[in-house]
Amino acid sequence: MNKRPKNVEAYIASAPKEVRGKLKELRTAIRLAAPKAEEKISYGMPYYGYHGRLAYFAYFKDHVSLFAMPPIAEEFKKELKKHVTGKSTIRFSFDEKLPTVLIKKIIKARAKNNEAKTQR
Repeated sequence: MNKRPKNVEAYIASAPKEVRGKLKELRTAIRLAAPKAEEKISYGMPYYGYHGRLAYFAYFKDHVSLFAMPPIAEEFKKELKKHVTGKSTIRFSFDEKLPTVLIKKIIKARAKNNEAKTQR
């Protein structure tokens, strides 16, 4: 991507055609799980904020990544064993079906975690 997108629609539109469906699916899962989350572009990728940082996502050469701040990836370690993960990153290859039910669970858990932090 040469130009920084102004919004998430522009980010998805700038992605290679074969990736757009995955990005739309990921976006929909996040928005369904956290309908009150703010959506914008941050660090050149889609960002969702709800009582703090909720999640980011991005596409790369051979995968899409969901960035859900720790400790969420650790909490779902067992369910994520089929995927490449890092401390806060979950990778989904282009040829696999996105686990949207799991993505929604992760986003809901992150939103709940963020709410708890702001109520202290």
